[in-house]
Amino acid sequence: MTDTARIPTTRSNLLRLRRRLTQVEHGAALLRRKRESLVAELFRLAKPAVDGRRAIDRQSAQAWAALLEALATHGGGGLTPLGWPAREITVDLTAHEVWGLKTVDMAKPPALVRGAAARGTIPGYGDATAELAAREFERLVELLLEAAPKELLMRHLGEALSRATRLVNTLEQRVAVQVGAQLASMRRTLEEREREERLRLLRVVRRRGQER
Repeated sequence: MTDTARIPTTRSNLLRLRRRLTQVEHGAALLRRKRESLVAELFRLAKPAVDGRRAIDRQSAQAWAALLEALATHGGGGLTPLGWPAREITVDLTAHEVWGLKTVDMAKPPALVRGAAARGTIPGYGDATAELAAREFERLVELLLEAAPKELLMRHLGEALSRATRLVNTLEQRVAVQVGAQLASMRRTLEEREREERLRLLRVVRRRGQER
């Protein structure tokens, strides 16, 4: 039972219910347009995201294959010194909004793939398998960093789309139905009162006519 069920049946309340129903329908229409825009934005991002995931899958396969080759050559103990020194990766992020959703993007994707000199290895130490594994994993990290903001935006868009869909369904299938039913009931009650009033007036007129 909604609050509108306890509203007194009057002409002024009938007008209020009509205005409320119009507002609900207008709000649902705005949410439908927002939902359509979110779907369009998701479809626009879908293909690049799918391509990015495929590139990550391919790069992952190459990186792990190179690592297995390096492990077969050096063993785990031989590869550990080649990973020194550890380095810190800094990423510059910029905040922006898409359809009212706050998200971030990279100002400039970092270049992580290094040569032997930049990696700090001793000349002649190690071989091509270790260098290849390092380059493949650095490239994999680059792809992951590039994809992260897009994946975050798609997640936000998906959540916003889910919320908009729930609100549209609530307004159309619950609120509008309830207000419409209350409006129809109030209209019928007022029409019945008007008919009864007309009949009462007719009886009064006939009675007076007979008295004369």
